[in-house]
Amino acid sequence: MPVLGNGDIFAAEDAQDMMARTGCDGVVIGRGCQGRPWLFGDLQYALAGSPERIRPALGEVADAVYLHAQYLAEYYGDEFLGVRDLRKHIAWYFKGYPVGGDLRARLAKVSGFEELSGLLGELDRTSPYPGADAEGSRGRTTRAKRPHLPDGWLDSRTFSRVAHADIAEAELDVSGG
Repeated sequence: MPVLGNGDIFAAEDAQDMMARTGCDGVVIGRGCQGRPWLFGDLQYALAGSPERIRPALGEVADAVYLHAQYLAEYYGDEFLGVRDLRKHIAWYFKGYPVGGDLRARLAKVSGFEELSGLLGELDRTSPYPGADAEGSRGRTTRAKRPHLPDGWLDSRTFSRVAHADIAEAELDVSGG
């Protein structure tokens, strides 16, 4: 099963498992959602106990990319600034999908909606979700890192006075963590 942390492989089932094992009320997704906005729908299904998952074809991903560009342009109040900011997301969106290197490179240099629309139009919109090839690291590392918890952390769902004191110390500005 994949591990969590630092943008490593993440699936909705991982969050559900973590919540069940630790008793936590939620999880932080972080970089796991980069280029996969449908991950939140997967999480909603998993937490509701449904086996259904969202596995978009390449056309649906292209639509999400274009919508993302529109939202960014609206946010910045400028089309060029919006699509320029989108460039850093291109590789994440198309991870695992059959998008050639030349097209990826041109998408990473896009400067406007018309150009973006034309490039997205070159994609085979019927290409199915590539499975595990679309998953994986979204972080700054290619190696999975296991999360580390203090010894005995999961032994009980209640905190002792010592544990409360340890947590309070960790929250101090001078603690470094």
